[in-house]
Amino acid sequence: MNALAQSAPASPELGSGLLQMALGFGLVLVLLIGSLWLLKRISTPHGVAGQLLKVVSAIGVGPRERVVIVEIEEKWLVLGVAPGRVTVLHELPRRELANEPHLPEFAAKLKSLLDRGNAH
Repeated sequence: MNALAQSAPASPELGSGLLQMALGFGLVLVLLIGSLWLLKRISTPHGVAGQLLKVVSAIGVGPRERVVIVEIEEKWLVLGVAPGRVTVLHELPRRELANEPHLPEFAAKLKSLLDRGNAH
């Protein structure tokens, strides 16, 4: 009977422990989301700099090296970015980006290739 008496009080302790753990987890999530929001607000260029300069695309080409396309006025600059160094690789006229892939063109090309392959 002592075993039953000892196991009964464990249930309220378990519930309060789970509640405390859930509250702690919630606090950590709120702090994480708040920190990410603050970091985004701080790192986003404001004012004239945010209007003049825009990163169009970027890709990593090494562990610490990137190729970045930056739009400024009516030009795109292709930049090589490495630790402590930024190099202009090429200059292009500004272009409009296509938001949708050209799937109809791809489908037509694939169909013609398949038809040509079936004709043999």
